[in-house]
Amino acid sequence: MSTRPISRRTQAEYLQLDRQSEFRHEFLDGEVRAMTGASRHHNLITVNVAATLSEQLRHRQCEVYASDMRVKVSPQGLYAYPGVIVVCGTPCFEDDVNDTLLNPTILIEVLSKSTEADDRGLKFELYRGLESLQEFILIAQNKRHIEHYRRQSDNRWILTETNDPAGWIILESIAGQLTVEQIYFKVAIDLPAATEIEG
Repeated sequence: MSTRPISRRTQAEYLQLDRQSEFRHEFLDGEVRAMTGASRHHNLITVNVAATLSEQLRHRQCEVYASDMRVKVSPQGLYAYPGVIVVCGTPCFEDDVNDTLLNPTILIEVLSKSTEADDRGLKFELYRGLESLQEFILIAQNKRHIEHYRRQSDNRWILTETNDPAGWIILESIAGQLTVEQIYFKVAIDLPAATEIEG
């Protein structure tokens, strides 16, 4: 989903604005950015991923949120709305409104032209500051392509990519998996040649 800047606010002013608005906003370093609507493919992928993970984690102490759960990254002051969030264990929230998560286990972003640079760059850089975060996934919506980053014990991040229609990614932090078929169910896009890269 694309965003456009509105104005500069304090964190408290941002939260008040976002909670009262019918539209969602993201926030970084005093800048409030309004989020626009998502495409059909974006919506299908988000629902597919959230539904698949929710089913896998039904009997586990984990929760899955799609699109409307805010995440705060401190101390940088980033407030963002990832496409899909998984939190395992006891979720921690900024306050008693319970709409701003502090300890995600997995964050998943569905890429669009307007947000891809931020999702790959600044956002991921700031997300990595979350001690709870174990895995970060980027999903293309205009082609079958998934990038999966896993945190290692020494805080390095290992990347695995796939665009194999029969492929999958293993989610080690939750002992789960997502297949390419599940992610792109009912998403009508051309199939690229299958490749799988780890590095």
